Amino acid sequence: MALEPTTKLRIATFNVSMEALNYVDKDAANSLASNNVTGNELTQALQQNSLQIRNIAEIIQRINPDIILLNEFDRVDNSHKNIRTFLNQYLAHEQNDQASVHYPYFYQGAVNTGVKINADMNHDGKSNQTPADTHGYGFFEGHYGMVLLSKYPINEAEIRTFQHFKWRDMPEALKPIDPDTNQPWFSEQAWQALRLSSKSHWDIPVNINGKTVHVLASHPTPPVFDGPEDRNGKRNHDEIRFWVDYINGEQGHYIYDDSGKKGSLAAQQAFVLLGDQNASTINGNAIATKGSQGIYALLNSDKIQDPMPTSLGGKQHDTNNNSAKYYTAHWGMRPDYVLPSTYGFTLIDSGVYWPEKQQESYRLIKNRQASSDHRLVWVDVELTQ
Repeated sequence: MALEPTTKLRIATFNVSMEALNYVDKDAANSLASNNVTGNELTQALQQNSLQIRNIAEIIQRINPDIILLNEFDRVDNSHKNIRTFLNQYLAHEQNDQASVHYPYFYQGAVNTGVKINADMNHDGKSNQTPADTHGYGFFEGHYGMVLLSKYPINEAEIRTFQHFKWRDMPEALKPIDPDTNQPWFSEQAWQALRLSSKSHWDIPVNINGKTVHVLASHPTPPVFDGPEDRNGKRNHDEIRFWVDYINGEQGHYIYDDSGKKGSLAAQQAFVLLGDQNASTINGNAIATKGSQGIYALLNSDKIQDPMPTSLGGKQHDTNNNSAKYYTAHWGMRPDYVLPSTYGFTLIDSGVYWPEKQQESYRLIKNRQASSDHRLVWVDVELTQ
């Protein structure tokens, strides 16, 4: 009997810092964003032949993943003009003699950033006046969004999105409490309305030569930019806990998607969890103590394989820290993850794209303006189920 051919995949995640993709310089980005510039003006800015855009495209071409999630890639409108421009004018053209790369399939769903909530979320005495008074921090709807690119077909009819899932509907949610008053930080009106996802949670089935791989994509809020109530830290924890519950059968019984379907991921499904989780068990401000149900529980789940990708560039970046080889961000932390399921995958290799200073390619990541303050993270796997 002939054996079925094996399928090897390279899967990646990359927070591309959309400011680099939208605008030529950061001052222009801040000015335009603060004035809610969207639509054609934003698309025209994207089309400028920016060195940052070319560098990001070159990094992706060098790694050439089969599937890649881009975090902080704005969703401007339903036309997807910005991602089509990036695909057709940058990735599809050789950058610095790197072979072009083509992604015939992509998914760029709606996210919660910039969606107003009609409440004073940050206690500044105003409602709907700042990006903080939204379901997810953003100057406009779709700001800091995300998009999945794939060389394999996406089963769009079976995608589950959880953009509207309410934080209050998570059992034992870490509801923020104001320590000065010992009262809930959010008003009852805000708590009843507030969605869990600061962007969204997506379960995207991809057809890999007749086999289904579920791409679980998200980008939780940073666990900072708050106060002693730790509202962002608790939200980050519960955004990650959502996936812990979702991949553990009955543990995620309470979950409902945007179509109203309840329940978690079915048993014995191959999946890979992707994205900038803004959390680490090594350093940072996330709730990551032993026994917590956020990033600690995710990385220690028996449903997950953690390849712990490394780079020599990260180690060189911070020679005084033994954990620096695991860094995936310039400021010294591991927030970005590609986590294959234990079911269905054999790990082959992994890495963080972080060239050393003496390498010619260091120009691509030498500072935030060169590309992004995050690094592309990739994992090679063999699909066995």
